[in-house]
Formats: sequence, structure tokens, C-alpha cells
Amino acid sequence: MSSLARTAAIAAAAFDTAPHRRRGRRHRGRVVVARAKASAASNAADKAKSKATYALGVDVGTQGTKAILYDLDARAVAGRGAKSYGLLPNASANAAEQDPATWLDGVRVAVKNALADARATPDAIACVGVSGQQHGMVCLDAEGAVVRPAKLWCDTESAAEATELGKMFGWNMQAGFTASKVRWLKNVEPQNWERTKTVCLPHDYVNYFMTGEMHMERGDASGIGVMDMEAREIDEAKCDAVDARFFETLPKLLPPDVEWGKVTPDAGAFLGLPAGIPVSVGSGDNMMSALGAGCVNEGRLVVSLGTSGTLFGYNAETVPDPTAAIQPFCDATGGYLPLLCSMNCTRVVGEARQAFGGGRSHEELAEEAKSVPPGSGGVRFLPYLVGERSPNWPHAMGTLTGLRPGSLCTPGVVYNAAMEGATYALLGGLKRMSELGLSPPTELAVVGGGSKSKRWRQIIADAFDTRVTWPVEPETAALGAALQAAALVSGASTRAFVEENPPAYADDVSEPNPDAAAAHAENYEEFVREGEALFGPEIVCDVRGEYDEVYA
Repeated sequence: MSSLARTAAIAAAAFDTAPHRRRGRRHRGRVVVARAKASAASNAADKAKSKATYALGVDVGTQGTKAILYDLDARAVAGRGAKSYGLLPNASANAAEQDPATWLDGVRVAVKNALADARATPDAIACVGVSGQQHGMVCLDAEGAVVRPAKLWCDTESAAEATELGKMFGWNMQAGFTASKVRWLKNVEPQNWERTKTVCLPHDYVNYFMTGEMHMERGDASGIGVMDMEAREIDEAKCDAVDARFFETLPKLLPPDVEWGKVTPDAGAFLGLPAGIPVSVGSGDNMMSALGAGCVNEGRLVVSLGTSGTLFGYNAETVPDPTAAIQPFCDATGGYLPLLCSMNCTRVVGEARQAFGGGRSHEELAEEAKSVPPGSGGVRFLPYLVGERSPNWPHAMGTLTGLRPGSLCTPGVVYNAAMEGATYALLGGLKRMSELGLSPPTELAVVGGGSKSKRWRQIIADAFDTRVTWPVEPETAALGAALQAAALVSGASTRAFVEENPPAYADDVSEPNPDAAAAHAENYEEFVREGEALFGPEIVCDVRGEYDEVYA
């Protein structure tokens, strides 16, 4: 039995993979007759759907997997599915780990749910694209079996190794980068490093499981921390600084617009996919989200409100930043994707709701927050619940400042301050991009789970003093993966396909209010000053607790 077949067997044993039995229909007189008539009226449509062909896009995230079926004829999303999961329990408060088998089960369930939503069968899927959370360290042995749980982007146990490598490389490496995690593995778990023959990233591993072929892709590989961005190749000397064996553990890089491989019979049987369909090269979630937001040319920046928050946009040339606040990643089209990442975004708003919401929904709290003035009456939420990477404060903590009598009792204040704090963490990226010579954006595209909040979109428009739009499909990473796969089977380049088939945007646009923009500018300066005063000096403490709520 191959290592991939064994992995499928292990995953099947760990998760309930038996198909659900269809429940027998219960005849209920006139109700059945009415349903039969409705069913007969839609038979033609159902038959047409069964003949449609779809591009499947999968986004393997931190808190779950999302799947989208993109109709290749209608050029529109036809079905959606999801599967939630969390982190492994860990004795270290700074660790964040997952079993890669969890991702495979997430793909299986999300695909099944997307097919059900589209009323389609697996044989209607023509191609697959995979998006994955960036930076995660997946270690495989000589037979392709997982050596240890994957250390994720939000794992900060390698902060010391990141500082050490940053000094060697001449830039401020954060603990999120994969290279620091490999260095940590070598130092802390040498026996596991000795067993490791291949180091890959989450989306690489899922593609490997699907196809039996191991490669890497330049956009996602940019997040390892050892790439020569000008040459768009792995820098062997930097790898040697991590460990003399590191370079040989990294798979070959593939260019954009190529096929990774084809779904094998074993993988197809486990995941519910047709064997033999092509798998596109895939990429990291931010690169795929850029595709799903139609961000393949300069002018538009994407603000992604997920577990982490990111700000990014297309650029034709690399944008080196010695402070490493802006990462000069490769994108998924052959260009670059300068990006700022905050480790704390929707989790901050979610915890504010849990702690201060009194059981009210996000929608109810957002309605209350409308009456809160910009700056939340002087209450500021420094959102660093799991530390931070931009600025590089891995041991920072979430902090409420400016509290006065009544602040905690006034409806919506803390909730509004949480949205503002998460927004300000991203606003610093825009200011740094401007300092690096990038042109200001003509508009911001807000995506991810938090984009569903109209109140939050308005805060972003005011704080950034920029027009805010939002795609109709919030799961832009999964959509981007589907678009890349669709481009592959069409024969067009990914950029050309997205330009010809731009994702739909909502008519509801948020325009900045000049008075609110001025108030946010003043409040942002206080936000920065307080953060530097509290966390600029290095502090050492355990700051990370398990958190599994998704903003919804």
C-alpha cells in the first residue's frame, strides 16, 4: 500500500467517511402530490445541471475548508460547501498545530456539501484548484508519511529562531515564516528533523494527496522565507543558513498556469472526485483571494477579514521592504503581491462579542455600533490576542485602553473598538506601502467573513479614506482556486481568464466620510503610540489561547 493510500486509510479511520444512507421517502397525501408536481416542473433544469461541468475550488484554511463549484458555461458560482475544524490541543500556549489528515477530511466533506448545494454529481467536476493557508510546515518522511503535526502560520514558538535567521538574512523575519519553524524543529525536535525528507506547505500537501506528485508553487513558497524574489527561485545559501539539508527537502517549483497533476483513483475515491481530472498548480490563500477578487492589475487593494487580516494588491515588480512589514510575495499570475498580514482580525471581533455582547448576534451588535462615534469615545482595542507579526511583536497581548466609567456598559463601544483595532492593524500596511513608493489605491475590495458586516466596511472606508467595494462571493480564495482551474482547462492564462471573467461585485458601496476619516486619523496615531509604548520593548509571556469561532 502506498503512503498516500495509507494516509487515506488513516483519515477514513479517524473520520466517519461512510456515505450517509438516503432516508426513505414518507408519503403524505397531498403534500407528496404537491412535491411531485414541483419536482416534475424542475426535472428539465435538474437534468441540465447534471450535464453541466464545473471547476472545483477548495480553500484549506485554519478554521475550516471551503469549496466552490464554478459553472464553466454560465461563468458563475453554482454551489458552495464547507467543513469546520480547529487546532490540536497543545501544552504550549504559543503553539498552533493541525493534523494534515484533518484537511483531507475537510476537503472531502466540503466537496460533498458543494455538490449537494449545486444538485450535481462528482462526474460533473472537470478540474480542481487548491488554495491553502500560508506558511504551515508540513514534514514528510521518505515514504511520504506525515512526521508530526503541521505547525501553522499563527504558531509563534519559533520566535527566537526567526530573530536569529532575520539577523543572518538582513531583514526582520517573523515567527510565521516556515523557515523559522524548520529551524525550531532542528533545535527542539532533532529526531523529527532527521526523519523529515520533504518540507512542504498545506496546499502542497493536499495537491500531493490528490495527485501523488510533489511540487511547490512560487506564490505560496514566497512565505517560506528563503526565496530570491527577483529571481523567483529558492535561495540555496539561505536554506543552508537554516540547515545544510533544508534545500534538498524542498520540492521543485512550478510556474503559474500549469497542471500540477491528475487526481489518482485512490484520492478520488476518498475525496469524492473523478479520477483523472487535472489539478491546477494552486497557491496560498492570499494569492488565490486576489484572483477571486479580480485583483490581477494595479489600482485595487484587497482587505481580507479572516482569522488573520491581510492587505495586498498586484504589482508588476517586487517591492522589497527592509522592515519586512510588507512582504514581497510572488502572486499566482507571474507578478508580485506586496502584502501586510495581521495575525488578529475576526477573532478579535468574535471575542468582543463573546465577552461583551450579552448573547447578541454580530448583526445586532453592529447595529448598536452605528451610534458609536469614530474612535469609540477614546476606547482603543489593541488587537494582539496571539501576538503580532506586523509589527514584529510575537509576545504582544490584546489590550483595552481608554476605559472610563460607563465605557464597558455603553452598547456597542467595545465591539466597535474591536473592529477599529483590527482595521488599524491593517491601515499601517497602507501607510508603509505609500512609504515604499506604491501608488494609493483607487478602491479597496473587502473580502472574507468580516466583509459581511456593513458597519465594518464603513469603518474601513473611513479609516482608509478610500472607497470600499465587496465581491458578491465572500470566499474569494476558494473562488480564485476555481478560476485558476477553469483557466487551466480553457487554455487561457490565469490573468487573461480573470480579466475576461471578472468576479461580480455588490452594488452596495461604502464611501468615506471626511469628518469620520479625520477622527480615525487622530485615533490611529494614539493606537500606534500606545502599541509602541506597551510592546515595542520585547516582553516574554504566554499569550495564546485556543480560539475556534468563525465570524459569521
